[in-house]
Amino acid sequence: MSARPIAGRALRLGLCLAAAGLALAVMTAPLRLGPEDLRTAYAGPPETWPRPEIDPGVDYVELAPRALPARPVPGSPAAARRALGQALFVDPALSASGQIACESCHNPRLGWGDGLPRSKGHDRQEGPRNAPALHVAGAGLPLFWDGRAETLEAQALGPLGNPLEMANADLGAIAPRLAGRAEYAPMFRAAFGSQEVTLERIVAALAEFQKYLDRPTRLDRFLSGDRRALSDLELRGLHLFRTRARCANCHFGPLLSDGQFHDLGLSYLGRRFEDLGRYVVTGRPGDAGRFRTPSLRHVSDTAPYMHNGLFPHLPGLIRLYAIGGGRSARLPADPDAVETGAATASPLLRRLDLDESDVEALAAFLGAV
Repeated sequence: MSARPIAGRALRLGLCLAAAGLALAVMTAPLRLGPEDLRTAYAGPPETWPRPEIDPGVDYVELAPRALPARPVPGSPAAARRALGQALFVDPALSASGQIACESCHNPRLGWGDGLPRSKGHDRQEGPRNAPALHVAGAGLPLFWDGRAETLEAQALGPLGNPLEMANADLGAIAPRLAGRAEYAPMFRAAFGSQEVTLERIVAALAEFQKYLDRPTRLDRFLSGDRRALSDLELRGLHLFRTRARCANCHFGPLLSDGQFHDLGLSYLGRRFEDLGRYVVTGRPGDAGRFRTPSLRHVSDTAPYMHNGLFPHLPGLIRLYAIGGGRSARLPADPDAVETGAATASPLLRRLDLDESDVEALAAFLGAV
C-alpha cells in the first residue's frame, strides 16, 4: 500500500476529529463565545443547542414557543362569556365602594399589573404584595404568590372578598348589584343561556376572559425558527440564561416557570416587609419564605419585581441572583421551625460569576421573552 492513500485517510480522519471536537465544545461548555459562534451554536433546533447547566433533581424542559389558546368561535357561548368577562373585568361595580375594578390592579397598559410595588385597594389601603401579571393566568400554574388558588374561578373570589382590595364583606351582594344593571341581562343570556346573574357565573366569565391575555413574543419567533428575532446581545443573554447564569433551573419550558415555590432569602423575617409566603397556605415550616416561580413571559413589561415589588428594574434583580439571593432572615439564638425554614434558601441559589456586560445581556434577553 502506498503512503499517499494512507496520508489522505489520515488527513480526512484528522479533519473529522477536529470537527467532532468543535461540536463537542459547543455542546458542552461554550460559555464565552463570540456573536458569530453563538449564531452557529443556536442555529438549529433546541436539541442541538449547548447543553444547559441544570442541577440534579430539576425536571428541566427545554425552552419552546408557547402554543396560545385558540380564541372562542365568534357567536359561540364561549365568546359571549369572554366578552362578558372583559366587561366585568373593567367594571368597578364588582367592588363594595364602586371604585375599584379588576383592571385597577391588572392594567393591560402596565403589563397586566399596576406598576406599584404593592397594590392599593379599598380606601387606598396598601396590600402586602405586588400584583402578579396575568399573561399566563389560565395556563395551569399556581395562582397568587403563595399558590393559594388552583383555578381562575377560585382566584377571583380572593380579591372580591379581601378587605384590602374590593372589600365585599358579603360576596352574596355582588350578583344582585350587577343584576340591577340593564346592560348585563343580554350579556348573561348570551353567555349562559339565561339572564340570571350569580356569583358562580361572574367568576366563570372573569376566568374565560383571562385565558386569552397572552400574546406572541420575539423569543417565541426565535424558537419557531426565526433566528434573526434576537439581536446579538439578546442571543448572548439567552446563552447565559441557559448556562452560567443558571436561570433555566427554575425558568424553563414554554411558560418559563417550573410552577414550584422557592425561598430566595426575601422573607424579611423580623423586618418591616416580613412575609412567610407559602407557609401561610400549607402550615409547613419548610414552606416559610417560599414563593411561586413567576412566568417570565413579557417580564420587561411587568416591573416592579418579586412578591413585595422591591426591585424596580431587571438589572438589579439579576444582581440579586448573582450574589446568591437575599439574606433577609434575622434568626434568634434558638430559632423555631418556621424561623429556620424562612432562613433556609433554595439550594438552587449560588453566587454567580457575572460581570456588568453579562447583566446587560441578560436584561436585554429578558426584554424579548
